[in-house]
Amino acid sequence: MEPVDRREFMKSMAGTAALAAADFPSAAASSPGPVFLTTWEWGRNANERAAEVFRSGGSLLDAVEKGINVVEDDPSVTTVGYGGLPNAEGVVELDAALMDGTRHRAGSVCNLHMIKNPISVARQVIERTRHTTLAGQGALQFAIKLGFQPQQLLTPESLKKWMEWKANPDRQTFWLKPGRNHDTIGMVALDGQGRMVAGCSTSGLAFKIPGRVADSSLVGCGVYADDNVGGASATGDGDLMTNYCTSISIVQFMARGASPQEACEEILRRMVKTDSRNRSAQAAVIALNPRGEVGAACMNPQFQLKYALWKNGANQMCEGKALYE
Repeated sequence: MEPVDRREFMKSMAGTAALAAADFPSAAASSPGPVFLTTWEWGRNANERAAEVFRSGGSLLDAVEKGINVVEDDPSVTTVGYGGLPNAEGVVELDAALMDGTRHRAGSVCNLHMIKNPISVARQVIERTRHTTLAGQGALQFAIKLGFQPQQLLTPESLKKWMEWKANPDRQTFWLKPGRNHDTIGMVALDGQGRMVAGCSTSGLAFKIPGRVADSSLVGCGVYADDNVGGASATGDGDLMTNYCTSISIVQFMARGASPQEACEEILRRMVKTDSRNRSAQAAVIALNPRGEVGAACMNPQFQLKYALWKNGANQMCEGKALYE
């Protein structure tokens, strides 16, 4: 892969922003909104809650936050929030990010302990501070100061799984090839008036090295939103997704004229073009533009993306296109 010249990259970014503003000023006029696009089977319940909040007069940010809360609160989802599988030391570390495409403003938290709703803490980073990202102990103290209640995030089930993993001398770790445990909740939303929001929340890779941060809480990697162009989110191997800045790349492809589906497929093909081994990676992406057009794709059927789409008042489960066998 050729090195990127920083000056040329910045020129490209400026050009992309200009193109976005030129191409999409009237997109809201043809939008069917509201639209909620959310990863995995638990996205159905998240969409229902988001739509309920929005219909009741909440903002799009409110809707995405509260929709993601549903999954964070669900102990049966072992990759998000309460009940999420812990790191190698038995501690649940949570990451989340939320981006407002209208203000072009994001908030995120990394390595947050003891607070089951990291997406809500990320929201407060947007609303209460001039920062974008808070991490670790600082993020926890920030949350407590704002009234979030610390609690044990391990459930009996997640504790049992960690103890079984710890007791296995042949256990898989970060240093070996990990098994499947990369699912997150990613949501991209449109309000029908041209406003876009994207959010993501995860407990990260099961039994990860303490302190590990991947794409979910990194703006431009796990989430990105721009009212003029659209929004995107990623799920799967977060370390891989981070290396390709997947979400902002998808939005840039859309700004240059690609449909959401074309943009989703393009980022996955680029990942394979730079390293053919990525054909077998656990990688999936979703995207939405201001017209309400949707994109969803995964690298292969072994990591088949299922997503929930709430559009025109109906909530349905769909599958993303798998690009490679």
